[in-house]
Amino acid sequence: MSQPVSSRRIGYAVAALVNMVLFFLINASPGWQVVPFLTDDMRQVLGILNLSLIVGVIANVLFVIVDRAWLKALGDLITVSIGVVVLVRLLQVFPFDFSGSTIDWALVLRVVLAVSIGGALIAIIVQLVLLVRSLFGHDRRDARRTTPRP
Repeated sequence: MSQPVSSRRIGYAVAALVNMVLFFLINASPGWQVVPFLTDDMRQVLGILNLSLIVGVIANVLFVIVDRAWLKALGDLITVSIGVVVLVRLLQVFPFDFSGSTIDWALVLRVVLAVSIGGALIAIIVQLVLLVRSLFGHDRRDARRTTPRP
């Protein structure tokens, strides 16, 4: 059963707020530079990371205003796609330094990033299916709105 509209809207608002807080924490002084395992190479990832956070805020604010399945699927498709780019860029640049640790955190993080990319690619397929289904009237959330009341 689907969540009530009010619960979904609260979730969207919280998600937008979390993205705004992350954007501020990353970009305000001292920002990401205080994280001990991040290197200066993080600058190469910041642009796409910031874009991802901003698009997430915009999408979730739109979801609060317009609660339609097709818009949610499209918004999620866009945000997850940008997320894949962020993950790939993190893997390429790998702005992390775990020297001095007895655990091979670099290997652990590379595996986590690779698995995350795989999961996000699956999520893109799922969002495409949801988008197509919602556009062709196979989503109960949108169908309820168009069904006249007795």
